[in-house]
Amino acid sequence: MQRALRLTRELSLLATEPPPGITCWQNGQLDDLRAQILGGVDTPYEKGIFNLEIIVPERYPFEPPKIRFLTPIYHPNIDSAGRICLDVLKLPPKGAWRPSLNISTLLTSIQLLMAEPNPDDPLMADISSEYKYNKQLFLLNAKEWTEKYAGQ
Repeated sequence: MQRALRLTRELSLLATEPPPGITCWQNGQLDDLRAQILGGVDTPYEKGIFNLEIIVPERYPFEPPKIRFLTPIYHPNIDSAGRICLDVLKLPPKGAWRPSLNISTLLTSIQLLMAEPNPDDPLMADISSEYKYNKQLFLLNAKEWTEKYAGQ
């Protein structure tokens, strides 16, 4: 019951006051959500629209939602299955999830990760070393993928 109330409140807030460049909505059931993140200006993801799937667990907010990219993205912290390596998406001790966080904060953190990859905690080692040692090639590849998969 508490989970349903909290989710309804969060979704209502996301609908009325969404973070810039982020939209989120219900996909049928209350615990199955979809989100879109617009690629940030001056990033290789600019002009891209990235779709995400959000599955809210039974124990939310004591457990973080499972979020993954449905749109392929060329990024050191996001793998080919769309899984995201981000501390706030995991429970402690390895992660930084806290019940005080919400879906809006998570989506904003993902948007920030898109703009500022963390090559020292990669899911994709090859993309990470490209990001570190050949940034021009990384930017070129990321732009190409954005145009191919996330272009409108």
